[in-house]
Amino acid sequence: MTTRKYLIKNTIGLHARPAALFVKQAAGYESSIKVLKDNKTADAKSIISIMALGAVKGSEITITADGKDEELAIEALIQLLDSFAD
Repeated sequence: MTTRKYLIKNTIGLHARPAALFVKQAAGYESSIKVLKDNKTADAKSIISIMALGAVKGSEITITADGKDEELAIEALIQLLDSFAD
């Protein structure tokens, strides 16, 4: 299992377009990927689940992946989140 913390930097957070791109990226990996914020856990491959987290700018999230491509998945998702930064 691989886990990384991330501070949301973009103005709109993980809402609408960024959330859709995040879910699309996560869906490309075999690993089970979860996103945690506060006491909520979301399936990274579910748009509704990700948007329900309410991850706005300044929120700290934890991304956890478990599977054979877990490290690649985490790294790719972090890079994608960095690309959204204002």
